[in-house]
Amino acid sequence: MYEASAQHQQPAVPVLGEQRLDEFLGAVPGQGHWRYRPRGLGMVWRSRAFRAGAVVTLLALCGLVILALVREQTGTEGFLVGLGLAVLPVPLLMAAFRWLDRVDPGPWRNLLFAFAWGACAAALVAIVANTFATRWIATATADAASADTLGATVIAPVVEESAKAAAVLLIFLFRGREFGSLVHGVVVAGFTATGFAFTENILYLGNAFGEDQQLGTTGLASATAGTFFVRAVMSPFAHPLFTVLTGIGFGLAALGGRRHRVRRVLLPLLGLVLAMGMHAAWNGASALGGLGFYAVYGAFMVPCFVLVTWLAIWSRQRELRTLAAELPVYAAAGWLTPAEPLALASMRARSTARDVARRWNGHPDPARGAWAARAVAEYESFATSLAVLRRRARHGGAEGDFAARERELLHHLWQRRDVAGPALTYAAQVTGRIRRPGPPVPPPVPPHLPRQFPYGHTAPVRPGGPVPAPHRHYGGHNPYLHPDGPAPGATGTRPG
Repeated sequence: MYEASAQHQQPAVPVLGEQRLDEFLGAVPGQGHWRYRPRGLGMVWRSRAFRAGAVVTLLALCGLVILALVREQTGTEGFLVGLGLAVLPVPLLMAAFRWLDRVDPGPWRNLLFAFAWGACAAALVAIVANTFATRWIATATADAASADTLGATVIAPVVEESAKAAAVLLIFLFRGREFGSLVHGVVVAGFTATGFAFTENILYLGNAFGEDQQLGTTGLASATAGTFFVRAVMSPFAHPLFTVLTGIGFGLAALGGRRHRVRRVLLPLLGLVLAMGMHAAWNGASALGGLGFYAVYGAFMVPCFVLVTWLAIWSRQRELRTLAAELPVYAAAGWLTPAEPLALASMRARSTARDVARRWNGHPDPARGAWAARAVAEYESFATSLAVLRRRARHGGAEGDFAARERELLHHLWQRRDVAGPALTYAAQVTGRIRRPGPPVPPPVPPHLPRQFPYGHTAPVRPGGPVPAPHRHYGGHNPYLHPDGPAPGATGTRPG
């Protein structure tokens, strides 16, 4: 299928850990004129632009179809009223889930995909499947009331939670490196369910408005106001709460890495089953009447909501504790200052560091301040990813490319350390993370980009500083961290 001349077979390619990337590319014979060039549809599908375009097109088509179906059921005026009311709780829910994700924030593209999937694809699957199943049951049993009850308590939970879980599954499989904790599972699931609830609320609120119009009332009468109170005020967290259980299952599976295959299958399935069960209980409560509904709401839904919220916040704090536990070894090797792990483990100190970098020395150029603040934010993100990566490796979840990923993250940190290091050290002092006599004086931000740190060279280590052996426990000896250090299993100090 592919042909290659003898001189291009098995070229002497240098090891990436021994050479810079540009030198590595320049050393490959014929670079820029590759002979091994796959052809056909496979090459097109590997294009990120093609995949992104296909996903956007699919979601857009689903959105157009679901909007047409909802408008057909509610009418144009009901659709507009439902749309205006349904959008109100969305920013609050999105802000709450994004707040949980502040320690190690996932990319917005994943969250926007999750929201769009819930609002368009999952909603379309749910409305079509639920309608078809309810009609089939009604035809088979000749009992429309029983069909509606069975559809709400059995069919709808299974269909809707499965459709929403598909978004979490896709991100878990195809964006695994950006899905590495329980918090990530909660946030992705929450955004998916928020999008689904948004579309569903348009339908319910639009139908309620239509009922009020049929009764001859004007404005937002009893049916519309009551539906808005129940769905947007009392229980805006209902759908997110159900799907978050699925997200917790995926998050726990992600913590174990790819080695625990049984765990990666069973935990998401368990979370999905729990989500379906809670959804069925919530839908079944409506058949108990007003008092029964409020009893289920107070005795079941609210405690579950409090418990899941506590778990999410605890997981967020656990990520901060991970930074405090994992980063000091990098400080001992000279990659970080001693104060940086303390500052990075505090959300207040991290925010202070960004603010200080933005306003340092009162520089009149806002673009320069924005650049400095962005550099600190990126530094915080890379340091968090590094700590999470190392924690996973220590617990047996390291993958084969651990050393390469660690090397890449350290390279990004070194590029930004001239700006982020002083800002974080200053933030650790002013927020009380470290105590020193006298007022802290922040050094100025350098006016130029930090120097590039070439691959294969070591960071400066304090004279006599210890060589942290834990870096050599995952995937073999890492020459990037310790190119001149002792062999794996040896201990000692590096000369000054």
